[in-house]
Amino acid sequence: MDFHICLSGPCSGGGLVAYSEVRSSPGVYADAVQGDIKKKKVVVLGTGWAGTSFLKNLKGYQYDVQVVSPRNYFAFTPLLPSVTCGTVEARSIVEPVRNIVRKKGLDVQFREAECFKIDAENKKVYCRSSQDTNLGGKEEFTVDYDYLVVAMGARANTFNTPGVVENAHFLKEIEDAQRIRRTVIDCFERASLPSVSEEERKRILHFVVVGGGPTGVEFSAELHDFVHEDIAKLYPSLKDHVKITLLEAGDHILNMFDKRITTFAEEKFQRDGIQLKVGSMVIKVTDKEISTKERSTGATLSIPYGMVVWSTGIGTRPVIMDFMKQVGQTNRRVLATDEWMRVEGCNSIYALGDCATINQRKVMEDIAAIFNKADKNQSGTLNVEDFREVIKDICERYPQVELYLKRKQLKNFVELLKGSQGDVEKQLVELDIEKFKMALSEVDSQMKSLPATAQVAAQQGEYLANCFNRMEECEMNPEGPLRFRGSGRHRFRPFRYKHFGQFAPLGGEQTAAQLPGDWVSIGKSTQWLWYSVYASKLVTWRTRVLVVSDWGRRWIFGRDSSRI
Repeated sequence: MDFHICLSGPCSGGGLVAYSEVRSSPGVYADAVQGDIKKKKVVVLGTGWAGTSFLKNLKGYQYDVQVVSPRNYFAFTPLLPSVTCGTVEARSIVEPVRNIVRKKGLDVQFREAECFKIDAENKKVYCRSSQDTNLGGKEEFTVDYDYLVVAMGARANTFNTPGVVENAHFLKEIEDAQRIRRTVIDCFERASLPSVSEEERKRILHFVVVGGGPTGVEFSAELHDFVHEDIAKLYPSLKDHVKITLLEAGDHILNMFDKRITTFAEEKFQRDGIQLKVGSMVIKVTDKEISTKERSTGATLSIPYGMVVWSTGIGTRPVIMDFMKQVGQTNRRVLATDEWMRVEGCNSIYALGDCATINQRKVMEDIAAIFNKADKNQSGTLNVEDFREVIKDICERYPQVELYLKRKQLKNFVELLKGSQGDVEKQLVELDIEKFKMALSEVDSQMKSLPATAQVAAQQGEYLANCFNRMEECEMNPEGPLRFRGSGRHRFRPFRYKHFGQFAPLGGEQTAAQLPGDWVSIGKSTQWLWYSVYASKLVTWRTRVLVVSDWGRRWIFGRDSSRI
């Protein structure tokens, strides 16, 4: 499971955080405590990676925080594959939300519920109790907000494939991992019954994983290690019947990684006996068979199985889809935001994590405004001197410019402009609007969407919390780039994602790592780097101690195979 470094995985959950803004002058906090100042409410939906990161980085004394979430804990989702096979216990990777915010000194009230409707026009959020028992019925309540932060994550994407919801296992939540673990043990227990035929035994012990991304690959590797290192000792008569198949619709597994990692992973899986079937698109899943269409031949195959794990990407939650209709984003897959995490068309609503994507502004959309901002004397042409005041703002506002410069191996923005002028003397470069457009015509081709990983969500949560912490300060002294289509500067610098690399655990104590600078490392030494990075990224010392002790227990005693 990819954690960039290496945080992949889902950032789900729903919640509410009430935010308040108070003046920073002396004595204001005391007045606020006494109720003299009405604090503004910020409602945050979600306590996954994005929501928890927001909470952890929010400065405490200024805010009254209310959290409402379907789950009362934060889960370290990159270790979910380890939970499925007992390498790590479920409770070792979860931390109660109350513990997290209590240590931050925040005044928090928690409600276990889920948001089922966002009313953007009236600034209300509708919630209901998420408890399945009939302790108190289906309680519903409404929360008003001044600012709304949507961090609800995403759900598994089934691509409307028949039978997936009814028959496949997903791997996005703690409950999913525990369910998979029980099912794996059930398969071996049933296969060991004397009344089961040989053919049926082979079917029951056939484990199919759909999706060759980081999650599917890591689960396949974990399952293989579990079977060969632990299960084989307990069920010696069944070990030769076990089969693991990994289905991928594309040409290769781990296609977001360096080709060296992809090749190594495919060769290792073949050596380990994990069957890879690339170019296989699943078209139907029944309770005993999974049907695929082979892209190379167009043939349809039916594969008997005992358990299917579905890991093919993420889809939009229904509440987010309804909200997108409200704000006129019906043709999008997820919520579109600007570079400051604000939902397009809603100045008081922010969205981050897997439920949103940054719709980076294109240079060519603002080309005339940029030109006019630089052309202060309205001469109709620009030279290097005219650009001195706006070059930094252009590169900050439009990150695709910097990416384009790196690709073309240009030192700075001025060289980009000079490159369009041929033999013109460097110090005399002048451009009119048409030449300016020509120089920047290819820049927007460098724009890329951010991956739906926990590292992205965590950085977004931290960024937004810092913006809220400095809201008043930056209102008076804006620190962002020039407003090319308006006057003054933006309040904050735009969000910039910093990629720290990604891991791909491949089983057998071997891990592949792709780190910044095109550095690739594969082997057992990288596995120890994976251990150290994951341990450091756990949110509390309690979970760090528990996870490290689980790793030690597995080394000494092996994985637990009991069904609980």
